[in-house]
Amino acid sequence: MSEVKDVKLLINGSMMEVPMSIQTVTDLIKHLDLSSPVIIVEHNQVILKKDEHENAQVKDGDKIEFIQFVGGG
Repeated sequence: MSEVKDVKLLINGSMMEVPMSIQTVTDLIKHLDLSSPVIIVEHNQVILKKDEHENAQVKDGDKIEFIQFVGGG
């Protein structure tokens, strides 16, 4: 029986474990249920364009910062 390992990521300064099925930044956004229409993603100190999220591979030990803009008053 093989053991399924989680991927450890540093997300907004906190260590998190996500399933191995999370392979891209897009997968991670869906997994974390981030629904803001505008999300800035910094992946290993590189700011990604929105069209790069689907191809940006997430690996164990990656550092990811999410910045969301929310309205209010």
